[in-house]
Amino acid sequence: MHDMSGHAAVHHGEPTSFIHKHVFSLDHKVIGKQYYGLALVAVLIGMVLSWLMRIHLGWTNYAIPGLHLLSANGAPGNVMTPEYYLQLMTMHATIMVFFVLTTAPFAAFGNYFLPIQAGAEDMPFPHFNMMSFWVTFTGFLVLVASFFVSDGPTLGGWTQYAPLSALGPVGGPGEGWGVVLWATSIAIFCVGQLLGSLNFITTTLDMRCKGMSLWRLPLSAWGWFITSCMGLTAFAVLMPGCILLILDHVAGTSFFVPSNLVLNDQLQPHSGGSTLLWQHLFWFFGHPEVYIAIVPGMGIVSHVLITNLRRPMLSHRVLVYSMGALGVLSYMVYGHHMFVSGMNPVSSLAFSFPTLVITIPSTIVVLIWLGSLYGAKIRINAASLFALGFISMFISGGVSGFFLAQPSTDIMLHATYFVVGHFHLVMGVAAMFGIFAGTYFWFPKMYGRMMNETLGKIHFWCTFVGAYAIFMPFHYLGLAGNVRRYQAFVADYMQPLIPLHQFITVAALFTGAVQVIFLYNLIHSRFAGQQATDNPWQATSLEWSTPTTPPPHNNFGDTLPEVFHDPYQYGVQGSAGDYVMQTSPEQVNSPHDEA
Repeated sequence: MHDMSGHAAVHHGEPTSFIHKHVFSLDHKVIGKQYYGLALVAVLIGMVLSWLMRIHLGWTNYAIPGLHLLSANGAPGNVMTPEYYLQLMTMHATIMVFFVLTTAPFAAFGNYFLPIQAGAEDMPFPHFNMMSFWVTFTGFLVLVASFFVSDGPTLGGWTQYAPLSALGPVGGPGEGWGVVLWATSIAIFCVGQLLGSLNFITTTLDMRCKGMSLWRLPLSAWGWFITSCMGLTAFAVLMPGCILLILDHVAGTSFFVPSNLVLNDQLQPHSGGSTLLWQHLFWFFGHPEVYIAIVPGMGIVSHVLITNLRRPMLSHRVLVYSMGALGVLSYMVYGHHMFVSGMNPVSSLAFSFPTLVITIPSTIVVLIWLGSLYGAKIRINAASLFALGFISMFISGGVSGFFLAQPSTDIMLHATYFVVGHFHLVMGVAAMFGIFAGTYFWFPKMYGRMMNETLGKIHFWCTFVGAYAIFMPFHYLGLAGNVRRYQAFVADYMQPLIPLHQFITVAALFTGAVQVIFLYNLIHSRFAGQQATDNPWQATSLEWSTPTTPPPHNNFGDTLPEVFHDPYQYGVQGSAGDYVMQTSPEQVNSPHDEA
């Protein structure tokens, strides 16, 4: 470990102007809030897009008031065209995966709390850190700009499979400039995440305070560190893939378009490319991305649960090893997304086996959570409820993954709503519950005020019930043969499924409306919430040891802290309270403290 105790001087002075304090800030805490704000805007846009899609699926010919204002060509007479449905689906998925599920649990909370939990005064490269946010924000603006080009955003889905995505306007609405803007946006996003990952890794390895060994880091910090290691590799593969896709559009190359391809009775002027090359590049990023979204949530949920259980998890070390195993194995299973691509059966078996193996560390994590909960007198608050909801969603979504790990069953289910239900529960909703848990837990430290617990519990129960009402029926739809990406159900066997789609639409509208409670709670508490104490949860990790709440500019004043224990000293016998802070020199005998 590199001892930074002698580096108490702040890298950069406290800003004096509004611009340098709140806009182009070098302070990791301000940058974390900026990432959270970006994710909040993005999730509201993504939720509205999902509403429009669900209304169209439930009542296909319904004229949605004002929809023509978004796109006159895509919604003549306010009725959505099939192409425009696919365009909205693409934008919904892209915004949610990249700018919400990656940005909030990793970049927002990680930026704010990783340096504090490690005992550092800031990130080691504050200018890179500032750049990472503004580059990411630029990527978001470029993506949203595709709504305003002549033929609208791309309709190729968030996976943008070639050759459709590489052909240009002949491929359909949005397949010209829409694809170019999509690929440009994601390439820019990758640059921002690479800058952030470098900062996270260096902070964890080289900026820890005196006494802070790796095993004394909180589980949330481990989640961010493992995620940053995954991101450093995964985004570095997706970025050149996006650049090659752009070149196919603007430079006449043929990286992803094969020769002799005929579309609309036109021989395409491309030769020598490979459609599967894009799939390999994309899914080598795409499956680690699932864990880039979920591993930070695992760390946050573990951290929140321990604080409310008032006792350590069954094994801090095994949890860390399991999260690390998920990160490593996530690169070995990407081919299960390509079982229907004509893959050699031997290759299918090679990807099927690690896909089943990766369930082992996930199961270990779940069993540690459940074993730690057994017999515990957990404190029930909004943060702990969302942490428990995360576990529920992760288990429910993960179980359906066993079906998709087998090529024989995946081939039948791959293009159906079964897959949509699986990844929404295990990646989307579970990650969102982790974001909510972190928000309710850390809001007092970030803003010095408490969020309303009554509103938080109402928010949890309505969201919990609503999420299951939306996504569990997806599995039934998939087993019934309902094809994903269809915008209307005209086949006879799909007609009986329309009432279920209407039920899902009502549930989605209800669950989305419930988020107004959270939004009100967030904004009202920010300005008029009850004043928070420095440590309202009686927690032990370093973020609750800062001299003020919110933390000062340099986190710990002029002297960096010294750590004497692991971050989860709860239920300590002989202690004045039921917990001992990491910074307390009080001697404790704990098998969980691994210096």
